[in-house]
Amino acid sequence: MAGKSRFLLSFIYELKLLFSKAVLWLSIQLGLIRSIIIVPFNGYGNATQIFLVGRVLKNNRVGQSTIEDSVWSNVKRMIRRFSTVILPGVTVKAQFQGKDYFVQTNEEGYFELTIELTEGIEFITGWIEVKLILMDQILRNQPPVEANAVVFIPESNSDFGIISDIDDTIVPTGAMRLTEMIKTTFSKNAHSRWPFSGVSELYRSLEMGMSGMASNPFFYVSSSPWNLYDFLWELLRVHDIPAGPLMLRDIGLSRTELIAGDPEQHKIEQISKVLKSYPAMPFILIGDSGQDDPMIYLKIIKAFPERILGVFIRDIHDSRHEFVMEKKAEMHRLGVEMRMGKDTDEAKSYAIARGWIKP
Repeated sequence: MAGKSRFLLSFIYELKLLFSKAVLWLSIQLGLIRSIIIVPFNGYGNATQIFLVGRVLKNNRVGQSTIEDSVWSNVKRMIRRFSTVILPGVTVKAQFQGKDYFVQTNEEGYFELTIELTEGIEFITGWIEVKLILMDQILRNQPPVEANAVVFIPESNSDFGIISDIDDTIVPTGAMRLTEMIKTTFSKNAHSRWPFSGVSELYRSLEMGMSGMASNPFFYVSSSPWNLYDFLWELLRVHDIPAGPLMLRDIGLSRTELIAGDPEQHKIEQISKVLKSYPAMPFILIGDSGQDDPMIYLKIIKAFPERILGVFIRDIHDSRHEFVMEKKAEMHRLGVEMRMGKDTDEAKSYAIARGWIKP
């Protein structure tokens, strides 16, 4: 039975790919695609490598939101984010410090690029730019298709790094209630979605640490789809929350899954990759009790002993208390303290008590 299910999923996925190719071809022939864009998802790096992810799509002209936007404007903009026409099998050239690197998009239009910082490349910390250029001529009279990706390389004097969830950790989402989550996601924008009280101040304090030099890096690992990337990036900017690489996931049908991208596995893989990229840096983990953050963070603690300074879990649902307390006890046995609280002030008090931020 399992073999038949896998065969059926694979067959449906191949039909989906054929349909996507047909939509792309027809859209080009009918002139429905007027421009193409490269969407870079801001990456991160260390002294030896830079990691960068992006996607090549029809330009749906999502644009920036404003505080005056109506609910209908927000809904239309969100529909555009999910109404993607992808460009698989096209080549993107990355230019960095005078050198060229080439990568091809996969079946879903994504590309992943690792740039080795070999001899002759200057090592720079902070936010650095990588220029991206589409090499394929897709449209008649197509102008150059270019984008600038930004990649974050932490300072060498960082005291610690922070890995944070977003939904129901930074901003209320209602991820445990599907209808509420859909309503919130589609009807509001980065200006009308307000983070939990005190998040910006806490995260800025963690970024500065005890040194006050804003050198502690943030990494955001979320189960949200890549379609929401520009919205989440804008949300951080609008509400003065420290910028950091966003690691989201692809969702939808795959060859082996009806809904691809298991959220738990996605978070474990991305957090593990960050920890391996900075082997000398300890980390603080921040999440919420709504889904499986306590379980995920426990697995990370087991896989990376002595790398996690502490864990804070935002308490958003009483029904999850027993589950969270079980994970807290296991973390304690492994030498890591978890604190759970309903508001950001409790996280702030915890951070002060641990000597991570100034009172």
